[in-house]
Amino acid sequence: MDSIVDNPQTPASQPGVHVIETALETMPGNPGVYRMLDAKGEALYVGKARNLKKRVTNYTQLARLPERLRRMVALTAAMEIVTTHTEVEALLLEANLIKRLKPRYNILLRDDKSFPWLVLTADHPYPQLAKHRGAQTRKGAYYGPFASAGAVNQSVHTLQRVFLLRTCADTVFSNRTRPCLLFQIKRCSAPCVGRISEPDYAGLVEQAKSFLSGKSGVLQKELAGAMQSASDNLDFERAAAIRDRIKGLTHLQGSEIINPASLSEADIIAVHQEAGQACVQVFFIRGGRNYGNRSFYPANTAGDEAGAVLSAFIAQFYDDKPPPPLLLLNHTPDECELLAEALSLKATRRVQILVPQRGEKYDVVRHAATNAREALERKLAETAGQGKLLAAAGELFGLAETPKRIETYDNSHIMGTSAYGVMVVAGPEGAIKSAYRKFAIKSAITPGDDFGMMREVLLRRFGRSLAEDPDRSSGTWPDLLLIDGGAGQLSAVQGIMAELGLHDIPLVAIAKGPDRNAGREWFHMAGREAFQLPPRDPVLYFLQRLRDEAHRFAITTHRAGRAKKLVTSELDEVPGIGAARKKALLQHFGSAREVKNAGLKDLEAVAGINRATARAVYAFFHPGARFDQE
Repeated sequence: MDSIVDNPQTPASQPGVHVIETALETMPGNPGVYRMLDAKGEALYVGKARNLKKRVTNYTQLARLPERLRRMVALTAAMEIVTTHTEVEALLLEANLIKRLKPRYNILLRDDKSFPWLVLTADHPYPQLAKHRGAQTRKGAYYGPFASAGAVNQSVHTLQRVFLLRTCADTVFSNRTRPCLLFQIKRCSAPCVGRISEPDYAGLVEQAKSFLSGKSGVLQKELAGAMQSASDNLDFERAAAIRDRIKGLTHLQGSEIINPASLSEADIIAVHQEAGQACVQVFFIRGGRNYGNRSFYPANTAGDEAGAVLSAFIAQFYDDKPPPPLLLLNHTPDECELLAEALSLKATRRVQILVPQRGEKYDVVRHAATNAREALERKLAETAGQGKLLAAAGELFGLAETPKRIETYDNSHIMGTSAYGVMVVAGPEGAIKSAYRKFAIKSAITPGDDFGMMREVLLRRFGRSLAEDPDRSSGTWPDLLLIDGGAGQLSAVQGIMAELGLHDIPLVAIAKGPDRNAGREWFHMAGREAFQLPPRDPVLYFLQRLRDEAHRFAITTHRAGRAKKLVTSELDEVPGIGAARKKALLQHFGSAREVKNAGLKDLEAVAGINRATARAVYAFFHPGARFDQE
């Protein structure tokens, strides 16, 4: 049950306290989640409580609150509550809301992108071994998560050597007429052309599942026995093939296993704090193998103890992924028992949280803690260097303060087609990739009209900000705009910003010299003569990187858009071809190009394509084609 209490008549002295006191008048003593909202209705803080009334009352006692929470209370203009049946449900709901709303006063898990998995499909007679990311909707067995695409790719390559499973898409599989290169280099058993029977391939699949489930010892004995049997029968070619598989299996075990004596399914999580920042290092152990590790840098951790950071991190981290049976930590998280109960409820089995003090598990956790410390030290060093570069750039361009957000713009197109503009953002911690934006150019642009594209991009970017955040309180307004171009681009952007009524955002255009050599760039600003920097100046390198990153992002965005258009446009334009027939054609031939090159008889052989439709497709790609009258 949701309820909102708002008190716009509050005195200016302590508005937040009065809002909270008003909310307490009707607040129940049940478990639940509370949200503190600012004047715009945006979440300031999300918290959970066993007793909502008792917990929220604490915020009215300002003298007992740290300065950070006093500021939060002062900004509170409304409160929203959701009651739950248990505190465990409240914890799970709190984690979900924090990830979705990103309140500025909560510890926030950043860079929590989806993780790659391995999947053995189960919707084909010959299952495919593939990398998967996103919702697990396809029927099959999933293994993971892996820390990175590189980790899962390495495992795929090694598993190919050991189990000879196919990795090709179903459309490619159905159109093969001879083995591909993977068969030649002994990384596939070529089921597509019948080089292995379905029962024998199913045996390889079961071996792979057994290995990925942690039963590698049993598998190794089976392969050793099969190799000996082949040797005894003088089938030395088969024995050599099995020997190669055993070698691959040994390599896979040796490169990935971390602690077979004590760990099978676990995540190792360690936090290190320094200089008001925190790094959480996570190692993924599945089936007795190390699936890689990743560093996370939660936001808003200054002033919080390690237990609070770990508790917030774990709750948010497993909000959208299944937890393993065991978590090994280097500090005890706040409300450890409640957290374990919540994870167990989510996983529908027992999840144990341990902080080992000795033995093999302690050594593994200590190794993760060392990785967390080293990663944070590197990040702090990079941040310090970034801060110096931002300060130097602010001084170079005569800014009143060191810029905290620099936005760089560029665009890409081919003769006005597939036109895109992009914005990349940099701040004290480097590139802020979550703030990058793509703008598909919607207006009719004359081929080569870069000014027109830039106009649309800036009008859309700042027009929306003016409408949604006119008082610039969101932290998403730039302190400096960097434009790829010369005096002409600078003048055009000045006109666009003046049209929007934005006269106070500094503009800088960066243009390469006459010979377009990096290191001889000219910088253009309003009211200043164009100038250059010494070739080895660190600020020059910094600004070049920003410009080049914008160019890279523009090119990749344009190429992705152009490729999508090329793939879909031709079939979409064929009369009488809807989504179902288009899918049937692509599944049969594998690509739009193969459809285009197909003969009339081949088109008629596609399931769901009748003779009239086949002739329409053929005629579309072969204008002037004549058909015999029947």
